[in-house]
Amino acid sequence: MPSVIYHPAYRNYSFGEHHSFSPKRVEMMLDLLEALGHRVETVEPQPATRNEILGVHEDYYVRRVEALSAGEDVPDCQDYGLGTPDNPVFLGMDEAARWLVGGALHGVRLICEKGEKRVLQLGGGLHHARRNVASGFCIYNDLAIAISALARHGFWVAYLDIDVHHGDGVQQILYDDRRVLTISLHESGRYLFPGTGEIHELGLGAARGLKLNVPLEPFTDGESYLEVLDAVVPPALRQFRPAVLVVQSGADAHFADPLADLMLTTRDYDAIFRRVLGWADEFTSGRVLFTLGGGYSLDAAARVWALLYLLIHGLPVPEELPEAWRNRWSSTFEHGPPMTLHDPNPGQAERPNREEIARRNRQVAQHLLETARHYWF
Repeated sequence: MPSVIYHPAYRNYSFGEHHSFSPKRVEMMLDLLEALGHRVETVEPQPATRNEILGVHEDYYVRRVEALSAGEDVPDCQDYGLGTPDNPVFLGMDEAARWLVGGALHGVRLICEKGEKRVLQLGGGLHHARRNVASGFCIYNDLAIAISALARHGFWVAYLDIDVHHGDGVQQILYDDRRVLTISLHESGRYLFPGTGEIHELGLGAARGLKLNVPLEPFTDGESYLEVLDAVVPPALRQFRPAVLVVQSGADAHFADPLADLMLTTRDYDAIFRRVLGWADEFTSGRVLFTLGGGYSLDAAARVWALLYLLIHGLPVPEELPEAWRNRWSSTFEHGPPMTLHDPNPGQAERPNREEIARRNRQVAQHLLETARHYWF
């Protein structure tokens, strides 16, 4: 039985009522699953310790987070990405962030010590935080901390990031670690935050060729996305031979997301998640740790992550959404309540440049593989 990690304290990781990174997304997901008749059994983690945070982050940075968390004045906080519009200061933010890191680390323990296979952490995915800088709604990098812990246990780790934004913090922290393969599919940094993730960013030293980026054109649809996903991920996994997958499952590549320009539907996410579970079975004896991530259309994120839960558990995917759930969350729906779990119109309107976008994405994937393979053999 897959394990699902969650604690009510995750709700405290909140930058304010009107901030995009809202804990409501997970509340909506859990409420949807309950309305569908699924009693979500969760295991509760403990917050990460200070020493566990320091396994990745610099002490002088952590001290500033702690001081701001306690309401103290830190004059240079913005030099460290804190107290900005993306990462406003809130009381208790150090502990709130440590809860999310603790959830990811509990997933590591379940895999390494309990022999569990499929683990879903209902939070985290804070892939932008760097060793000494907060960025993009991310204070501590739960993913890099968890991946480093897996590597210390002797696991070779493949990290797959499907968030629409480049997983720059994870890449930076692990850039020279040959025990970790990172693969990020994202809207090109030429158009979108954080402005990184080009194909030449391949890693350093013995890790050269193990940091793979697929920058996608704006308005990439699901067909093109899946084509490049299939082109890049299986050969990279086959070459690297990881023992465990870690997946950042951001939902912000969905066409309704207000902060980006990719065009995935819930049916595309269905196909992505099924592929990932199949790759885990093929390459890592089924071992996979999922976290959440971005996703700023509340109802799209809730539906995508509910779909992930259902697929991980091998449960049927229903068509209609419960009326009671739609009524409870009616105030959050920007364009009226969705009637079905899957998007009602899976085929987007034909775009004049659809084939050209797909051709460019195909070229990027081919160029990436041609370049990376020089370091694989």
